Amino acid sequence: MRGKEKLFLLLAIIAAIGLSYASTAFNRYYLGIAIDEGINIILAVSLNLINGHTGQFSLGHAGFMAVGGYLAAKVTLVFGPMVPPVAKPFLFAGALLVGGVVAAVVGLGVGVPTLRLRGDYLAIVTLGFGEIIRVIFQNSETFGAATGLTGIPELTSLGWAWALAAVTIYVVACLVNSTYGRGFIAVNDDEIAAGAMGINPVRYKVTAFVVGAFFAGIAGGLYAHHKAVLTPGGFDFLKSIEIVVMVIMGGMGRTAGVVVAAIILTILPELLRGVAEYRMIIYSLLIIGLMLTRPQGLFTFGKKGAS
Repeated sequence: MRGKEKLFLLLAIIAAIGLSYASTAFNRYYLGIAIDEGINIILAVSLNLINGHTGQFSLGHAGFMAVGGYLAAKVTLVFGPMVPPVAKPFLFAGALLVGGVVAAVVGLGVGVPTLRLRGDYLAIVTLGFGEIIRVIFQNSETFGAATGLTGIPELTSLGWAWALAAVTIYVVACLVNSTYGRGFIAVNDDEIAAGAMGINPVRYKVTAFVVGAFFAGIAGGLYAHHKAVLTPGGFDFLKSIEIVVMVIMGGMGRTAGVVVAAIILTILPELLRGVAEYRMIIYSLLIIGLMLTRPQGLFTFGKKGAS
């Protein structure tokens, strides 16, 4: 680990601790938006590893988020009453880890048979898997079926959300800029040429898929313990599209731009609440305008594959 990377991680930890203490001074509404921003940064940066850096097109990210959210919530609901209050943060950390690991395993299960496909075919298959995951939870009595899980403890704080967002950015940046991570860029640039040079494209695509699914599961766990209620409808096709739009708006493969886009697209719907009846129309028109005028992304600063 280089000096700059160590300094970044230290500053992220200090900032997270400061945010945890400062969060008590925030208005609850603004605090909720700030937490949503952190969660969306995790989702967008993790999907950017798959869609931006590796050049795939996944539409099933909300499915991995659902796996992490439901599993993490179930862990805290089952073991929460047995744990003393002082140990709640450790239980929460363990629940997030369980959700992330199970989501990564599901990502591996989805990725191995499907990532030999490309382009539109891959997008359709991942969309199908995302919907299958949602329907499984919708019909599972263990996870509350259509009514969802309720009574989830509100353990997600501003510090937790932004600390894990910083860790996600750090891990993805280090991975992409490492010697191993250059394989992602090679597969993105030209999969056939990468294979001719001895790089196994499927291996790198599956790795990106598993890492992206892991962090989506972490984001799902944070979301569950922020909203305190989980319903299958919160992880539908539109949620996946929302995350994809953040990646495209930020600039495919540009982490810094994706972070900015995630923040803006979290705040924008709240700013449009004053025209509630036209909010989604205005929001959709803005997105269409962006795609027509800046198809390469609005925030394309920084070198692609870095930052």
